[in-house]
Amino acid sequence: MLSLLLPRTRAFASRRLLSSLAGAGGGSGGGAPRAGSVYAFGDNSHGAVGQPPPASDAYVPTPVPSLPPSVSAVAAGHYHSLAVSADGEVWSWGRNDEGQLGRGLHSPRNTWSNTEQVRGLENVQVRAVSASGVVSAAIGSDGSLWVWGRSKRGQLGLGKDIVEAAVPSRVEALASYDVAKDGKLFGWGYSENGRLGEMVQSTRAPSAEEYMGKTVDKYSSSMMEAVEKMVEDKIRSEDNMPIIWEPSLIHEASHHEVSDVSCGLDHSLIIFSDGVLLSGGDNTYGQLGRKPGLSKLLPVHMSYKPFSVSASVGHSLALCHTSTEGTSGVETGILSWGWNCSSQLGRPGQDDVPTLVNCLSEEKLVSVSAGRVHSVALTSKGEVWTWGSGRNGRLGLGSSIDEAEPCLVDTLEGVQVLQVAAAMDHNLLLVAE
Repeated sequence: MLSLLLPRTRAFASRRLLSSLAGAGGGSGGGAPRAGSVYAFGDNSHGAVGQPPPASDAYVPTPVPSLPPSVSAVAAGHYHSLAVSADGEVWSWGRNDEGQLGRGLHSPRNTWSNTEQVRGLENVQVRAVSASGVVSAAIGSDGSLWVWGRSKRGQLGLGKDIVEAAVPSRVEALASYDVAKDGKLFGWGYSENGRLGEMVQSTRAPSAEEYMGKTVDKYSSSMMEAVEKMVEDKIRSEDNMPIIWEPSLIHEASHHEVSDVSCGLDHSLIIFSDGVLLSGGDNTYGQLGRKPGLSKLLPVHMSYKPFSVSASVGHSLALCHTSTEGTSGVETGILSWGWNCSSQLGRPGQDDVPTLVNCLSEEKLVSVSAGRVHSVALTSKGEVWTWGSGRNGRLGLGSSIDEAEPCLVDTLEGVQVLQVAAAMDHNLLLVAE
């Protein structure tokens, strides 16, 4: 199955194995994906957890009401959520300031948490969805790509200066491709610092230390203030930065088979079928897995072969094969690197070097998802592990306490989780019927 990945400022479309479904029995062995119900936990300030006002944040996994009885897939945007029913319908809830729910631009805020079917896709049999902060997308069974929302940085991919789609609109630039089968990697949107490869000239992104001087510890309050100022300055200057308005082939991937791709807030990760991982874009927190320097797409050096990746604001996660020659069975592990302000890496050690999360070495991991400052993993047994910032209940452990190491979400005992999706501050789970 194919997935479209949408970060805040750009998008990728490529052939992608949805390991979060396959590994937990959802699509392995060539069978049809399994369906289930949707649970959510974490920040509900925009209604993304699906609990109606005046409901507060959800500190444990909580069923999302009023969805179809059988859901086949979920996607978590920054502050909104999407679900695909077994009948190929798309449902949405959460923030709608940019029309990303597909219900127009003027829906009252007190209705955002209501789960509603997306208008305009009634004649499309949807097979997969993806969400960013401001845009949502769906892939039809015929390989067509549909987008809706609002983005002044070209994230819709509908053509030059088209910044709004109040209803789902087909991306005509990809009309001659079957997005579900062709396996080519396309990118579009905001392209600063090489996050879309060599479509534009790559530049060197200064680190936070260089931005304010080299005399401060990276976890000090002064360092955090410097990072915040960097982000503010970037936002103010983005109007003058290059934008790719329509899907264009990624040069660095044009001669390779792409097996997975993920977009963080300002960086990108791409895996080739031979296990080579490329990273590009902003490297403020070491999320590219290398020292500061050119931010273009370059290989990440690691000791294991990755097969799935997840990129977020400032940290990166990769599922990898860790079996050694002569061992029986397939063993998997998680490599983490980048920003670690709330222990979202799940391990000690050097931040900018991909390193194993040893606490999960006994588990067979099938999916991993990175939130803003937390991380979520799914095992082959359908169990969910979380770590990092516990604020707003985003770890699902019943408290707001940060966890430096992965913790089992034990309130899910007795159920099998098929898919996990972490957003900025909330999470979605697809639970087997």
